[in-house]
Amino acid sequence: MRLLRWLYPGLRIKRWLFLFAVATACLAFGVAFTFSPGTAPAIAAAITHALRAKSGADLPRWALAAGFIALGVAVAVVSLRGAVLSVVEVLAPSAAEGLGEALFWRRQTGRGPRIVAIGGGTGLPVLLRGLKTYTGNTTAIVTVGDDGGSSGRLRGELGILPPGDIRNCLLALADTEPLMEEVFGHRFRRGSLAGHTVGNLILGGLSEVTGDFVQAIEAASRVLAVRGRVLPSTVEDVTLVADMEDGSVVRGETAIAAAGRRVRRLRLDPEAPKALAHAVQAITDADVVVIGPGSLYTSILPNLLLPEILTALRRSRALRVFVVNVMTQPGETDGYTASDHLAALQAHIGRPGVDVVLVHSARLSEERLAPYREKGSEPVAPDLDRCAALGVHLLARDVASPEGLVRHDSDRLAAVILEEALERLGRPDAGHLVDYYYLQERLRQGRRTRV
Repeated sequence: MRLLRWLYPGLRIKRWLFLFAVATACLAFGVAFTFSPGTAPAIAAAITHALRAKSGADLPRWALAAGFIALGVAVAVVSLRGAVLSVVEVLAPSAAEGLGEALFWRRQTGRGPRIVAIGGGTGLPVLLRGLKTYTGNTTAIVTVGDDGGSSGRLRGELGILPPGDIRNCLLALADTEPLMEEVFGHRFRRGSLAGHTVGNLILGGLSEVTGDFVQAIEAASRVLAVRGRVLPSTVEDVTLVADMEDGSVVRGETAIAAAGRRVRRLRLDPEAPKALAHAVQAITDADVVVIGPGSLYTSILPNLLLPEILTALRRSRALRVFVVNVMTQPGETDGYTASDHLAALQAHIGRPGVDVVLVHSARLSEERLAPYREKGSEPVAPDLDRCAALGVHLLARDVASPEGLVRHDSDRLAAVILEEALERLGRPDAGHLVDYYYLQERLRQGRRTRV
């Protein structure tokens, strides 16, 4: 009975099914005329007679067979394309145009390089938006030390991990309708829900329904059609603790960011929380591990203080890239150069820790910099020699957005990282040569688009 539903009126499918039946008949006749000359003699004689009357020449039987086969193939292609588009126009209207190319690149990104991005805050989602264009094998490992705003309230009231940074990463990797992304990111402005975002509340609700925060993230990933995975670095309740250069001790991510004093050493309470096993495995299997961008002390380092993640990073054979922020962060990295960022990272994870430091190098206009300088923020200087002395290669590139807020440009940042990875990792084995070629082609297309 379910098959009969395809014949219901209004589906715009029956016409294509009829055409496909015609195509099947043509192919059957063509094959029959080729291998069984005595098949359907009346049909063959009628067609031959009609052609003789039209052209005055006899048509060889092999030509008649070839004509039927060619006609059958052509009609079959037209009917199948029409049927597929009829379905796609209903289920995914935005994908109907350019369907073939969209399917190809979706399949190809599913075979892209395995990339792990470690961080949190507002910096990590910028990178993720760029990476999803080139690969569907991205894993975001996100800090869970946030204790402010909506995340802090839900953390205290529901006893769940702070969902804010995770929500932002899910939205960055999402491949869903813009309205759904807007809804997940919407922040209430009135009433008892003021300050909460819809996505945070949904993650909190899913966590109660599933009984597990990681399963809640997986459920939200399916709703948002996320390309890749988003994982918390740990599922334990951790608090960030900073020993300041003036000898004071500050507890909590929000308090550390607001302290306005330089951090000497960062630690977690409890000191050695257990890392999420899937996060550790993702680093072990990665082709590229990207650390940052994001707040050095409150978004990046909290993930690397987990012993199992740090061990996996040190042992990883992947290309390890540290992305430095475009601007210094008041209260955390005042006056820091690229090498100062690297030195602080190495002070917590050891040397060399990473293989490449990526820093923005192009000049920024005074008009764009003025609002940041009023707050004590300056462009991070790319001091190549000092980075080399610390045992790491400095990669200075134009990776900032060309206008608006001074931050990384998603596509430029992802493209530079992947180009560096292709150059350093070399040609892959024979089984991945085609994927290697198509990734290069996609990067070339991106460069032409930016120019």
